[in-house]
Amino acid sequence: MPLTTDAYDNGGDLAAYTDSLIATKDSREPDWDTLAFQTKAGDQYRRAQIRYVGSGATGDHDGDNRILPSGGFTFSNMLLPPGAEGPEHTHHDVEEAFFVLEGEVRVGIHRGDGEAEYRTLGYRDMIVVPAGVARSLKNEGATDALFCVVIGTRKPQVPTYPAHSPMHGVTRD
Repeated sequence: MPLTTDAYDNGGDLAAYTDSLIATKDSREPDWDTLAFQTKAGDQYRRAQIRYVGSGATGDHDGDNRILPSGGFTFSNMLLPPGAEGPEHTHHDVEEAFFVLEGEVRVGIHRGDGEAEYRTLGYRDMIVVPAGVARSLKNEGATDALFCVVIGTRKPQVPTYPAHSPMHGVTRD
């Protein structure tokens, strides 16, 4: 359920309402479990999601009361240790943006099996990937990479993995 303006519009406690709109860094915890199923395809897929708004496509986090409800987008941080990868995947329903806060992230834009372009993004660099375009991520540096992930819908569909991906056929169970 998205955030509402009921308390604001109806003269409710403005301090409490303001607090309900804030997610602090100190109240966030890296979640190494939400994407842990992907390590079935290799340890390089171990990474952490740090949720702020909404829960993204890969997990059900409705019970996490620290997440601000999403009305029209999700916002999280992704923590990639050195060598970690976000596998090639496609969000067919929505665009996705990556904004680097720390370290460097190599992003790939893929078309079919074997055709790809890669760019390395650093501090305050960003890429926006349209719906239907395959993308991947990798930390090729020696330090952790931390970047923002914004997905342009309240609850994205589960992404797909191409047949040539090591993630193809990997399930949560």
